[in-house]
Amino acid sequence: MTLDLPLVWGGVIALTVLLYVVLDGFDLGVGLLFPLARTPGERDLMMASIAPVWDGNETWLVLGGGGLFVAFPEAYAVLMPAFYLPIMIMLGGLILRGVAFEFRLHGRRAGKRFWTFAFTTGSLAACLAQGFVVGGFVQGVTVRAGRFAGGPLDWATPYTALVAAGLVAGYVLLGAGWLMLKGEGPVHDLGRRWALRAAPAVAATLGLVSLATLLLHPRVAARWGLGPDGAHLGHFLLLSPIPLLGLAGLAMAYFGARRRTGHPFTPLLGGFLAFLSGYLGLAVGFLPYVAPYALTFEQAASTPSALALMLGGVVVLLPVILGYTAWVYWVFRGKTTADAGYH
Repeated sequence: MTLDLPLVWGGVIALTVLLYVVLDGFDLGVGLLFPLARTPGERDLMMASIAPVWDGNETWLVLGGGGLFVAFPEAYAVLMPAFYLPIMIMLGGLILRGVAFEFRLHGRRAGKRFWTFAFTTGSLAACLAQGFVVGGFVQGVTVRAGRFAGGPLDWATPYTALVAAGLVAGYVLLGAGWLMLKGEGPVHDLGRRWALRAAPAVAATLGLVSLATLLLHPRVAARWGLGPDGAHLGHFLLLSPIPLLGLAGLAMAYFGARRRTGHPFTPLLGGFLAFLSGYLGLAVGFLPYVAPYALTFEQAASTPSALALMLGGVVVLLPVILGYTAWVYWVFRGKTTADAGYH
């Protein structure tokens, strides 16, 4: 029995992208909530809560993009031209956030206000850009003769804007859950208030995105047993645990935030489950395409020898990165204190 190397590599990239979304998602969410804190001290505490982990969280974005380049070069060659602008906006936003981490602490009154604005703006730009990329990916790209044949703004549609709004709401939910877990006093209360607001917003946008996807993309509807040739109840019931997982996660987030005596990790865990549900739902809609709906994993993959060689490196490095990430979160567990962060 031989390994299906393109499928294995597809799983590796899917895992890295999921880890990026849920891990970097909460620190992007903290950036979105940043200007809502009442005092500079509260903002210092918010930034300190993510300072030990934010750059490690972005490792998964590098692994996902690099993995796509080496394992599926034809898909990379199609997808990058399709999403050049939002990807550049995303990278610019992430760079702005990184610079703000270093400069804000040392800024004086005006400088601190500027870097607070930069941190929030970078977070919002990265979130929106990622949402447009995800929406454009599900929407599909125009491919002819194995090359991107669409326009530079094909990703900018009402559908992708709705996806971007939903992703922003989801990141706010994750950020609010993180502040409930790591913060105390006013910072914890800020997270609690916004978790109660973000959970219904995520539910609403997720429902609208799901409905729009089924209406605009018949092939996705067919995957869910809701195609134009009639509903297939058995097939839909088989996939129904995926949306139910999302509903359960959002319920955990909302009711966990409502309970003042509940475990502070519950809202964040609920947000993670909601994202996992949405991720699995997307996978059902476009698999086995790596560039919807033109190139499959098999068609876009590198040669078997190259995939096998690179997989050897992944087998060694991926457990190391996972172990180091878990260790960092364990070391910096507990509530964030006022003296934490950069000095």
